[in-house]
Amino acid sequence: MASASSRCTLRGTLCVRFAAHLLLAEPGQAAEPTETQGEAAGSSISASAYAYFVPESSDYIQPTIALDHAALHLEARYSYENLLTGSAWVGYNLSGGDSVSWGVTPMLGAVFGRTDGVALGFEGSVAWWKLELDAEAEYVVDFDDASESFFFVWSELALAPVGWFRLGAVTQRTRTYSSGRALERGLLAGFSYRALALTGYLFNPDDSKPVWVVALEASFEP
Repeated sequence: MASASSRCTLRGTLCVRFAAHLLLAEPGQAAEPTETQGEAAGSSISASAYAYFVPESSDYIQPTIALDHAALHLEARYSYENLLTGSAWVGYNLSGGDSVSWGVTPMLGAVFGRTDGVALGFEGSVAWWKLELDAEAEYVVDFDDASESFFFVWSELALAPVGWFRLGAVTQRTRTYSSGRALERGLLAGFSYRALALTGYLFNPDDSKPVWVVALEASFEP
């Protein structure tokens, strides 16, 4: 991903390309057209580590690494679908748009470890002006127990008043830990410098013991 002004991994690599493109445009000036569907050129590598601080439960780190080469998207995650569980993904990048840019990557994944199964998912982003909506979702089919199959969601809506800072709202649905809520919601604030980004998340701020997440992300083009 070209800039760390937005999330380097959702946990993938589409969102920053479009956010940085718009944030660098002058106010009132339309961004240059992005690549059309299936025509994204070049390669990029991104990595992230999300540190979860969960009350009355074990804290953990969730790493992700992703590689994009033209339309091909490859991604590996750990402790995302479940603790002590890895997943490997392959996807196809699609993108387009002028003043409103968008990108979507449908993906197929294999899940192994504490949870064994197969997953279907996507990562996507829509950006306009200084606003960006990012989302990722997947459905995991558990081979060991079909009743444990689960739908995961992470989404962010953020405003970047300047290129190095953004703030907004975040939601997630996960089974990696239990919070007593089907859908968690919270706030985010992030800072970036060159290819690095640091973002803090506060989930369930109205709880007496909310969940904190700190994400460190990096990206570069070989």
